[in-house]
Amino acid sequence: MEPIQRRSLVDTVVERLQTEIAAGTWGIGQRIPSEAELVAQFGVSRPSVREGVRALAQLGLLESRQGDGTYVIARDPTEVALRRTLRDADALEVMRVRRALDVLAAREAAQNRTAADLTVIETELIARNAAARRDDQDVFIQHDVAFHLAIAMAAHNELLAGIYVSFDSSLLNAVTANAPGSMAIVATSADRHEALFHAIRNQDPDAAQAAALGVVDQSEKLLDA
Repeated sequence: MEPIQRRSLVDTVVERLQTEIAAGTWGIGQRIPSEAELVAQFGVSRPSVREGVRALAQLGLLESRQGDGTYVIARDPTEVALRRTLRDADALEVMRVRRALDVLAAREAAQNRTAADLTVIETELIARNAAARRDDQDVFIQHDVAFHLAIAMAAHNELLAGIYVSFDSSLLNAVTANAPGSMAIVATSADRHEALFHAIRNQDPDAAQAAALGVVDQSEKLLDA
């Protein structure tokens, strides 16, 4: 049986790592300090650090990349569980849940957005539309996803943002599947993304809700096509 003292040290490392991740010390996609640096920072042995990192990798919060270090891939186990559920969910089911999230995000973004938030949203929208006009599907997908995530962040609702970020892979899949049709719509008045941006800029939650519903309706129709 493993000594109690050793086990408690590993538990301490796990707790410290989770605290730093939750606090955003190391963001999603960022590399955590090296094993030697964590030993010095936490004041524990190298084996304790190694086991703590391995435990969080098994939980799905960290990912070790051979020869490159260890990276944060999620902030908490609940997020990991939700992502795993979403990964296996039906695309139309995901869209229906996104409908509720998008409406809430749009309304709260219209009410709470800052000038800095608006700049990010507008930048992503401009880049999205420019990519559509030159038929660059990969760049279009990148900025379409970033546009929606920026709106969720502009709501300044931490719980909503956390849930929405968990949908990032499902959102990416939906945008990818719809990309050809979505790019064709950009040049027409049927594209509701411009209306969504203007409603958030004008701080009109009702108009933002209507535009968000229009965007999701469009996406669902393209999935059904």
